[in-house]
Amino acid sequence: MKNIVCFGEILWDVFPNHKKIGGAPLNVAIRLQSLDNNVAVISSRGKDTKGEKIIEFIKEQGVVVDHIQIDEKLKTGKVKVMLNQKGSASYDIKFPRAWDNIQLTKGAQEITKHADAFIYGSLIARDDTSRETLYALLKLAPYKIFDVNLREPYYTKEVLNYLMNAADFIKFNDDEIFEIAKFFGNSPRSLEQTIKFIAQETNTQSICVTKGRHGAILYYKGQLFYNSGYQVEVVDTVGAGDSFLASLINQLLKGASPQYAIDFACAVGAIVASREGANPEIKKQDIDRFVNS
Repeated sequence: MKNIVCFGEILWDVFPNHKKIGGAPLNVAIRLQSLDNNVAVISSRGKDTKGEKIIEFIKEQGVVVDHIQIDEKLKTGKVKVMLNQKGSASYDIKFPRAWDNIQLTKGAQEITKHADAFIYGSLIARDDTSRETLYALLKLAPYKIFDVNLREPYYTKEVLNYLMNAADFIKFNDDEIFEIAKFFGNSPRSLEQTIKFIAQETNTQSICVTKGRHGAILYYKGQLFYNSGYQVEVVDTVGAGDSFLASLINQLLKGASPQYAIDFACAVGAIVASREGANPEIKKQDIDRFVNS
């Protein structure tokens, strides 16, 4: 069992016909908790009913809420989610919200210092206060995992560069890594060459790139590991990448082989994509069925 801290946005995903509690760091936290870890979230919510319901939900999942602040002025986060015919999502992210104003506290500093892993994304750095808090915590965290989530217009080359260089492990999707590589003057190359380019530019030796239904590539300690994906009927892709990352990190932190870790993570991601919502319950036998197929 590992002690893990997830830093970033907590919010409501509002779909055309329903709404769900989410936010990439929270989705990662919930999946990690379900995999027998001690997980805490550092974030902020509004002083409103929506924020109270999020806290109730997180407590029910067993995730520590002690470091989720209450903002007196800003509302709880909200994202309008639009799904195309293939279940792929696009987002209208409301700004500003409480999670844009996460303050640096002694409690957040202490829990970060003693974590086995500190997980953060790029969206949380869209505004000054939460970004500066993140930068301060990155100086304290022993092992840092950067979950890239490019959401226009909320990122810049300078901030991405800082966040990548601070990380020990970076997770991209294939569109994101090619876009960021162009920022740094990389001409079009194969995915493997692009991964190694980013590893060299950022001095990061562990990188994973997801490829949707085509699986993922893991670059770990100088070696490449592949999974070509598991075929499922997609319901919606919201949270699939978050559960993938949580499952991958869980396996690697606990000493699994890199190949088993990426197979396990792809299986979890596929199962999530085949079900409604970001955090469906998944049984071990469901995962084993994919991995052993």
